[in-house]
Amino acid sequence: MKLVKAKTVDCVMTITLDDDERRNALSLQLLRELRDAIDEAESNKEVRVIVLTNRGSTFCAGANLAERSKPDDGKGAKDTVEMSEVFQRIRLSPKPFVGRVAGHCVAGGVGLAAVMDISVAIDSAKFGFTEVRIGVAPAIISVVCLPKMRRADAQSAFLRGDRFSAKEAARMGLINKSVAPEEIDGEIDAVVNDLLAGEPHALAVAKQLTNSRTSMSEEEAFAWTTQLSADLFRRDEAREGMTAFLEKRPAPWVRKVLRDK
Repeated sequence: MKLVKAKTVDCVMTITLDDDERRNALSLQLLRELRDAIDEAESNKEVRVIVLTNRGSTFCAGANLAERSKPDDGKGAKDTVEMSEVFQRIRLSPKPFVGRVAGHCVAGGVGLAAVMDISVAIDSAKFGFTEVRIGVAPAIISVVCLPKMRRADAQSAFLRGDRFSAKEAARMGLINKSVAPEEIDGEIDAVVNDLLAGEPHALAVAKQLTNSRTSMSEEEAFAWTTQLSADLFRRDEAREGMTAFLEKRPAPWVRKVLRDK
């Protein structure tokens, strides 16, 4: 049975974690199916935005402990490699990923929510870096979580292993916003429509800028971004976008999500 479902409507792909029985734990099967869905989104030129969500009361419970507690079967090492690859593919993708976190989110699940470009959670969802309570640490997910957090928040959350609210997760910077369950679809639609108003290559460059981790000096960074900006303004899409703005009409790439009622 498939644990990850993918559906594309117009130019938006929705990927759903669908292993409610195991609280969408990051088993080897789920990770591989998630990677395949991401590959499908990447290869489909019509897909401009990817929404990741869940079925059931848990967005993602982190590692599949039933698999990871068996050191001799070799799945543990494969799980960590697959998780790293999934996170890197999301980070390096030129397409924006939106997290619709409709349930609890702990351990590796927090990393999955945090690696999204934009994440919105229901306010009843609980978050937590619970790894230390089973004798491990939030190693891989620290790569995507720490850049978004204050050091004091990270130290407290990583060391205590306690659970906290979606509102607190938003304050920490792990997600962007928490809303009432009945408001999440409207909030996600608003985010997606904003993204569909952006020109795809411009969005890819904006994502590259926000995710860039470089050792450039300030002088080097200004030199690089000055050239980058000049290149962007020379593109036909930029000229068309500026003309559309001046003429008070939508640019040709603008799309809008209309949710079925």
